[in-house]
Amino acid sequence: MKRRLFLKSSVALLSGLTANAASALSFRPYQGPKITRLVVYKERRKLYLLHGHTIIKSYKIGLGFNPIGHKRFEGDGKTPEGSYFIDRRNPNSNYHLSLGISYPNIEDRSYASTHGKSAGGDIFIHGRAGKHRGRGRDWTWGCIAVKDRHIEEIFTMVENGTQIDIHA
Repeated sequence: MKRRLFLKSSVALLSGLTANAASALSFRPYQGPKITRLVVYKERRKLYLLHGHTIIKSYKIGLGFNPIGHKRFEGDGKTPEGSYFIDRRNPNSNYHLSLGISYPNIEDRSYASTHGKSAGGDIFIHGRAGKHRGRGRDWTWGCIAVKDRHIEEIFTMVENGTQIDIHA
């Protein structure tokens, strides 16, 4: 009886860990050169992590379901183009893990506003979380999607405040 009680309390304690703590335990810390910039080429479907001018790592990506052109309005299915920065991280993402991109900027909001619309937001680099496998190459609402194992690497390599340049 005491053994069952101990087991139940251990399970309760472990399940009470935050996702951050649980995630931190399962990821190997990145010990390479600092990632100073991310570059995305939408047409190539590639994301590059750079230290200065040196490519440290590259990944195949998926984009918004309407990938041609710059994101202008909420719901247009486009991935933004321009210079932004990583502004937040979500270890509890519905897409495994995610890094927030600072879209929309002042120009994006102004353009949408002059057309009486919202620029949208919540643009991330994220995984597929299993349930989104097999949806084709471009399936997001404007985010940049990578394999789950790749977002785990990216999540540990990229700090908040890192610049991201997204090109056509």
